[in-house]
Amino acid sequence: MSLIRLILNLLWFFTGGVITGLTWLFGGLLLLLTVVGAPWAFSAWRIASYSFWPFGREIVWREPDASVLGKGCLGVGGNIIWLVLAGWYIAIGHVLASIPQFISIIGIPFGIKNLELAKLSLAPIGRTIRNRD
Repeated sequence: MSLIRLILNLLWFFTGGVITGLTWLFGGLLLLLTVVGAPWAFSAWRIASYSFWPFGREIVWREPDASVLGKGCLGVGGNIIWLVLAGWYIAIGHVLASIPQFISIIGIPFGIKNLELAKLSLAPIGRTIRNRD
């Protein structure tokens, strides 16, 4: 199974994953430069790592922990601000990218990953990425 994941990740990386990942890295850098956007910068970099190499990994909500800033009211508020200012049009971009992938049939696994990225880009705070193994 790991050989299939490697092949899918390499295909993903060279057919758009590198561009998507670099875009998320650059967006995170811009957010960090504004100082106010620093909490979202780390989420953007987490999404970038997933954008580069998504197969064999999954997006999950973090475990409830009072010491983690992204949980509770602050996380919900941060996600609402993110959704209004950036999340909705980034999600639309990922959905539009997934449509031709689903139509091509062979691109269905890539379309699924783009839909996962769309879902993640709507509310990134309070989520983490872990290996499926």
